[in-house]
Amino acid sequence: MLGRSGDVEVDVPASSVPARFRVQGKYVQFDVVAATFAIENYAFLPTTNPLDMTSGVATPVFASKTPDHRGLALNSVIELSLDGEVLEMQRFGPGLSMKIQAKDCAQGGVFQMEPERGDGTATVITHTLADAPGNVLPFYFDNARFRAREGDVVPYKDTTVVVPARINIANDFSPRFVARDSPQVAQRIPEPRCSTPIDTRTGAIVTVQHCGGQSKWSVASGGRMGFVSGEDAVEVAPPATDCTRRCQAQNRVRGRAVVLGFPFQVPADDRLRPRFP
Repeated sequence: MLGRSGDVEVDVPASSVPARFRVQGKYVQFDVVAATFAIENYAFLPTTNPLDMTSGVATPVFASKTPDHRGLALNSVIELSLDGEVLEMQRFGPGLSMKIQAKDCAQGGVFQMEPERGDGTATVITHTLADAPGNVLPFYFDNARFRAREGDVVPYKDTTVVVPARINIANDFSPRFVARDSPQVAQRIPEPRCSTPIDTRTGAIVTVQHCGGQSKWSVASGGRMGFVSGEDAVEVAPPATDCTRRCQAQNRVRGRAVVLGFPFQVPADDRLRPRFP
């Protein structure tokens, strides 16, 4: 990226930063908007890795992950670090900083975005799923396997955790592709114009206010919006801790959590709708 590869720690001069640039990995790729650190065209790439989720086809996930900086912009050097499969980059502007951490992996905790504002207020980040052709079109859904166990107490590492409801991302092509938004010191903003009735294990019906192709999040200054995929997206784990300094992309818990999976193909009644408000 930005003409660098291998193990790198460098400040990239602002004068040499284009308006948009590509982060190209072996397993994932995405574009970065330099003035905002918005992410565009995030996709998984097909490989022979045993954890590959693509079933041999490039798999678009996000059209964009866009922070609303309310008139502020990034204009400094880009502090860039490349270390094996791990990317970190940070940029500053008057009253604003943004950090992106990403991993070039076939699945797992692969991405997080961290806004920090001088006025200490929250940043709204909008996630819009890719407009992909045919059955690789990604969509948000309410995971029925979590609903079926909602409220159960299950083991996690050396303690226990209560099974929550779970909203995931899938498509109709690959039975292995699954992902989810992962907030830390962030709250999803409900969207009443996207209201889907969902059956619960008690027979009650809940209304999920979440669109099928978009989510919006209010992220505290110094909080983050992450993105996890594969087994990490369908394991029962507690919410991320309230971290606003030196937060790291999620590490796998290596078999110490209950993995509930997801139904493939996802039933129509569990898909959140409409796609956009």
